[in-house]
Amino acid sequence: MDEVERIEQAMIAIRRRQTRRTLAADEPSGQAFDVLDVVEAATEPTVSTVATALAVDQPRASKLVAAAVTAGYLRRVADQSDGRRSLLVLTEHGRDLLDRAHDRRRGAFDRAMTGWPDTDRADFARLLARFVDGLG
Repeated sequence: MDEVERIEQAMIAIRRRQTRRTLAADEPSGQAFDVLDVVEAATEPTVSTVATALAVDQPRASKLVAAAVTAGYLRRVADQSDGRRSLLVLTEHGRDLLDRAHDRRRGAFDRAMTGWPDTDRADFARLLARFVDGLG
């Protein structure tokens, strides 16, 4: 098996493990959770930002955002520079949810690298970031 095939197999294994992850009952999963990640990462998040980041159409993004607002994870605020659009803001509940998710993710990554020398961890972080950037 060549390197590209090994990478493909590793990525499939990661995706399957993420798909099967168990979240607390009050937490969203799948694309609903991805919406929160997008809002957290964006400078001025809007429904369009979510649609682009998740590669979904505008109506689907609107439904995902509406569900997050209804669940109390996000709120809409008027954009002060353009009154025609709303910006998405994490609520305290949404922020807490993401903080817990970051702790879980980082804990899982740390456990997966138990026993790795610091240089291997640094190399892996650098190469993984480079790989993801290459995916475009």
